[in-house]
Amino acid sequence: MLNKLYTAQGQQVSAAPWQVYPRPQLRRDSYLNLNGYWDFAAGEDFPKVFDKKILVPFCPESLLSGIGEHFADGSYLFYRKTLTFPENFKKERVILHIGAADQITEVFVNGQSAGKHVGGYDAFSFDITPYLQEENELVIRVQDDLRSKVLPYGKQTLNRGGMWYTPVSGIWQTVWLESVPERYIERLQIRVTDSAATVQVFPALDGHVLFENKKIPLTEGKAVLTPENPELWCPENPHLYDFSVICGEDRVDSYFALRTLEIKSVDGIPRLCLNGKPYFFHGLLDQGYWSDGIYTPAAPECYAEDILAMKRLGFNTLRKHIKVEPAQFYYDCDRLGMIVFQDMVNNGDYRFFRDTILPTFMLQKRSDKRLHRDEATRQAFYDGMEATVKQLQNYPSIVYWTIFNEGWGQFCASDAYDRLKALDDSRFIDSTSGWFRGKKTDVDSRHIYFGPWGQLKKSDKPLVLSEFGGHCYPVEGHIFNPEKAYGYKSCKTLEDFHRSVEELYRKRILPAIPKGLCAAIYTQVSDVEDEINGLLTYDRKVCKADETAMQALAQDLVNAV
Repeated sequence: MLNKLYTAQGQQVSAAPWQVYPRPQLRRDSYLNLNGYWDFAAGEDFPKVFDKKILVPFCPESLLSGIGEHFADGSYLFYRKTLTFPENFKKERVILHIGAADQITEVFVNGQSAGKHVGGYDAFSFDITPYLQEENELVIRVQDDLRSKVLPYGKQTLNRGGMWYTPVSGIWQTVWLESVPERYIERLQIRVTDSAATVQVFPALDGHVLFENKKIPLTEGKAVLTPENPELWCPENPHLYDFSVICGEDRVDSYFALRTLEIKSVDGIPRLCLNGKPYFFHGLLDQGYWSDGIYTPAAPECYAEDILAMKRLGFNTLRKHIKVEPAQFYYDCDRLGMIVFQDMVNNGDYRFFRDTILPTFMLQKRSDKRLHRDEATRQAFYDGMEATVKQLQNYPSIVYWTIFNEGWGQFCASDAYDRLKALDDSRFIDSTSGWFRGKKTDVDSRHIYFGPWGQLKKSDKPLVLSEFGGHCYPVEGHIFNPEKAYGYKSCKTLEDFHRSVEELYRKRILPAIPKGLCAAIYTQVSDVEDEINGLLTYDRKVCKADETAMQALAQDLVNAV
């Protein structure tokens, strides 16, 4: 019997949740949030009757949605809402935005198709102006099918358990409208050094940037912003610079941060450097799952609470694991000072024996050129990778991309590295997190849960322990599945848990830093369903870690670099 666990915010979720502006790096004054209760139905064709209500942006499988059900794979989910516009909202164009919907989405306005999108993790939008009337019926149809492994699907499975979780379908991020002039700023690209930011406007419109009380003209859609007294961004000083772009009748507000990333040899050892100095990335695996909302926390403030809780324990890095979050998460990492290692979302088939058992026992070499040869599956992965980079590339907190995790869906890793490097050459790239290493990667990335720990030795690349730990302690009253727990080491008491975690760091991690270890990612931020290896419980109501001991440990890790 699975327990219904609510977070504190989930116990008081409003009828109009997630009202925060959904795109903090491209803000406009025209904004109409459509979150709240929508008419809902599921089936094979357009319903004659919408017999349910669903609370958007929560997926139907979640407690917070009001549905709590996963519908048959391949069926359609239908969302319906009547739209009227506030006075003075409409300019020349009206754009409908959906933060994410899993997996294939089509939008109908007054019975006409306004656009279709494929992919479950990236934001998309449609210009719905041609279809609008005085009063409007908006229908969003979403189809999800986990039986096919072609599209990226992350850690969802139809038969949840262990390290695989409840499936998610339909809308799971904010739905909203904005009104824009005929020619408007569609997106920005920001590239930074330690002294300046280059802002590129797409499309390349005429206009200017307002920055530090100066008006800087756009030349072919580009401007260079140079602060008078540059401050570099880091977790200890997450300094952000605000600016605005004005092009004709359109204005957007945004921000950037200055920082540098490079690999340097220090005393003959390759090190990951932040702002020119070796930096130890003391991190946690962050699955991004919630006990009541699954993919979506009850309120946007939940992200900041997680980030601050981990900072209080001394951590400076989160590895966002096989999931792309709403923009609010990355904005909170930017403003609060939390580094992000961002994974791509896997697709393709996973085989426990091939991808986990064999490599765990050190059979970690194989050619990946002939794996996952289906061209549609390969192209879907590349499409998802490109969409992820395009959507997230301006967030300064993201310093590291992970392409493949533990061989799952892996193919031609060196080719994938080249593609990603062409998309973004400003961050570290981990082509193969865990094992089955390819020739091209910026780091030597390893997973160790059971040993041998001798793997943590001097390498020709910066050494990253991208997963380890997983020590478990169940907290009574906060367990999702009392009948079955999952993790890598069980602790009978809280004191045993504290001692076990600290000993792991002091015996295994600290001695490896002088040998070249640059980052260590402990599993994990919170319990997730059957997994009880989190530092927080799944409902985020109990922190299992000892804050004083963890802060002291973090300082020792920093001192060891």
